[in-house]
Amino acid sequence: MKHNKYIYPFASLMLAFSTLFLSCERDPNELSPATYPTTADVFIDGFSGDMGYAAFGGSDVRAFDVDTEVKYKGTSSIRIAVPDANDPAGAYAGGVYYSNTGRDLSGYNVLSFWAKASKSASIDLIGFGNDLGENKYQASISGLEVNTNWKKYYIPIPDPAKLKSEHGLLFFAEGPEDDKGYTFWIDEVQFENLGTIAHNSSGILNGADETQNAETGNVFNIQGYAVANLPNGIDQRVDAAPAYFNFVSSDPAVASVNANGVVTVLDAGTAVITATLGNTPSTGSLTIVSSGTAVLPQTAAPTPTEPASQVISVFSNAYTNVPVDFFNGYWQFSTAQTFDLQINGDDVKRYTQLNFVGIQFTSPTIDATAMTNFHIDIWTPDPVGPSTKFKILLVDIGADGAFGGGDDSSHEITLSSSSLSSQSWVSLDIPLSQFTGLTSRKHLAQIVLSGDLPNVFVDNVFFHKVGVATAPTVAAPTPSLPQANVISLFSGAYTNVPVDTWRTNWSAATLEDVSIAGNAVKKYSALDFVGIETVANPINASGMTHFHIDVWSGDFTFFAVKLVDFGANGAFGGGDDVEHQIDFSMPAKGQWISYDIPLSNFTGLTTRQHIAQFILVGQPSGASTVYVDNLYFHN
Repeated sequence: MKHNKYIYPFASLMLAFSTLFLSCERDPNELSPATYPTTADVFIDGFSGDMGYAAFGGSDVRAFDVDTEVKYKGTSSIRIAVPDANDPAGAYAGGVYYSNTGRDLSGYNVLSFWAKASKSASIDLIGFGNDLGENKYQASISGLEVNTNWKKYYIPIPDPAKLKSEHGLLFFAEGPEDDKGYTFWIDEVQFENLGTIAHNSSGILNGADETQNAETGNVFNIQGYAVANLPNGIDQRVDAAPAYFNFVSSDPAVASVNANGVVTVLDAGTAVITATLGNTPSTGSLTIVSSGTAVLPQTAAPTPTEPASQVISVFSNAYTNVPVDFFNGYWQFSTAQTFDLQINGDDVKRYTQLNFVGIQFTSPTIDATAMTNFHIDIWTPDPVGPSTKFKILLVDIGADGAFGGGDDSSHEITLSSSSLSSQSWVSLDIPLSQFTGLTSRKHLAQIVLSGDLPNVFVDNVFFHKVGVATAPTVAAPTPSLPQANVISLFSGAYTNVPVDTWRTNWSAATLEDVSIAGNAVKKYSALDFVGIETVANPINASGMTHFHIDVWSGDFTFFAVKLVDFGANGAFGGGDDVEHQIDFSMPAKGQWISYDIPLSNFTGLTTRQHIAQFILVGQPSGASTVYVDNLYFHN
């Protein structure tokens, strides 16, 4: 099974040839239109002199080489070593062989080559017209079957008259087969003019007559194909770039279409987009039925009420959002368009032409293991019928942090019409336990939305925890140690020593004195760190063995305690200060935790005769709430 999708960025220029041109000034009126060489050869025992190679971004840049041992004819061939899955050097093999000067290929009707492989395989994509830029006249074959025998292959040119100055002569993209790499060879690559090539047909939109409900401002992209009969009698389909076709709109005032097959909806009405390849009509059409001005929500989505400490937000004005790679990856075959807008001052994502759309967050991924629910608010102007469905897919890419790395998991929830509504906000709050195929939630990286609603407004996308109290309802455990063995700063069970302050002026927290089940408790909200001081009456804990504190929080993910001894001079920063901090990662939530810490664990606290400062730290920084009771030393 293959695991690669190719979007073809370019990087890692491996080799290039350059030609030095000398020029002088001349009258522009004397200039003639530029002409390009008609050289047909791409690789015949080596590359012609104007050529270079560039590897695709993310591919193994070492995949291409010239092989003098294995060849179909002559002295050498192109060798492509496809990497194994998870190869750190690259996820696949792919690149472009290009002409620096450009070539006039209008006199040819096919690109031909011989190929074989180390095993039977299917090359994902191979073709020409990829020129490291616009790729205006790209043409390609998907799933080219190769085996261990040399065989001649043909890629028909959809309309040779278009290729007057083509730079992209050959490109390929291939991933591992069943996660295993292999090698294939290509030889005798050249453009030819064969009288045995016959163009049978062409089409747009896979030859279908499609109808799209639309509104002013919508944009649609049309792709096409051509079919030619090869010398071996096979009808070969070639995916052809839109620029090969000539597009026509039946009503350009409603919907216009440019030379690259981009349809723009301009007004209310109906328009039909058709095409020809050369002088021959292509099958397939796009009918635009435009309502004109868009129908928008008149009210904002409901404001979430979940505490921020229990939320990991992807998109919401109510919370701080995690970093997001994109809200629309514009993946292959996705028609979704994305717009940012505000509804009554609230930020909203608007998706039009939605068949499926990916929201991705990989830097970092989301650890939702502590969360219980996934939430999203949606609004649609589209009618909701009995068969209407909306789907939500969550994807975890595993500990290796790579898509298709072998430890991915995912699950898709399908919501029926009973969970949807037209022209009103719907708040979907789905228990993560229902995503049964999601075997891990520690490295979530994608949310994919799809279904039968082409127009969807989205807000308040977040993971959250339910069922955890935000405040304790019972008191902390009552200490049972005798008073004689305790030095207490704060406890209803003992006589407490004087404390200067329970919140220094340099603290980052809010302090409240509250009562829990009749027991006095210190409540620190919006906690980052808080200082407690006994400077006027430093504590001599040299005869004590332990430090004790009871804490309760419904939302912290980290807690720490620092003890500071000011030394004999009793002054902070006096030169004899010592301190040490003890950290607690992932503490239990929603229950009292009794930390009874041996003072020997505070290894940096080399003296304990003048303890004057206690610092409590909580995370998420500035967002956690911690209740404190029974803070004392004991023996």
